Amino acid sequence: MSTAPKNPLKILLAEDDGIIAAGLSYAFETDGYAVTYSGTVKDALDEISRQSFDIAVLDLSLPDGSGFDIFKSLKSKQPLVPVIFLTAVDDEGNVVKGLEMGADDYITKPFRIRELSARLKAALRRANHQAPEVLSLGDVSIRTAQGKVFKNSTGTEILLSAQEYRLLLILAQNKGQVLSRSRLLEALWDCAGSFVNDNTLTVCMKRLREKLADGAVIETVRGLGYRAEG
Repeated sequence: MSTAPKNPLKILLAEDDGIIAAGLSYAFETDGYAVTYSGTVKDALDEISRQSFDIAVLDLSLPDGSGFDIFKSLKSKQPLVPVIFLTAVDDEGNVVKGLEMGADDYITKPFRIRELSARLKAALRRANHQAPEVLSLGDVSIRTAQGKVFKNSTGTEILLSAQEYRLLLILAQNKGQVLSRSRLLEALWDCAGSFVNDNTLTVCMKRLREKLADGAVIETVRGLGYRAEG
């Protein structure tokens, strides 16, 4: 009789070396994970458009692009999903770029599979500790595991951009508190690691308020910042 969990955590594995991919898939599945394997950026992007994942392990070097391309697409849909990068050489520039983009960890080839498995579990623990599964703000529910937002009274999903979602998340995690513009700007640091200016925050806040409508109240505290109530 199978002892596999009924709802295994889902891993997106992007790796173009078939031997490495087979070894990793076997190890992950032995640990009880459900693995979706992609050998190219295109295949990975197709999978991201079809389903959500609990964690991603991405090779930086792929035949049709980079793991960075997959990272950006995945984070735009699931901002909280942890990501581990695989790199063939100890390339400091790529390592720094990946960490600045928001990757949770990296590991250099060749590596021990058990070490990668341990790092994967650690990344998942950190991600689960970051936020509860559901956050509430007024008539709005934020399902952090899926990176989705719903209006409770109607059950309809509120479609937000990655920046709008990150802004709402930090407001909900600190509801009742006044958050400075500088702190919110840090939360809006985008997936590519590009600088986000003050005007970006103003525009993002305006769009978020419009999408939430009467679902949640975000007050402007003159001279200090913003506060979410509810």
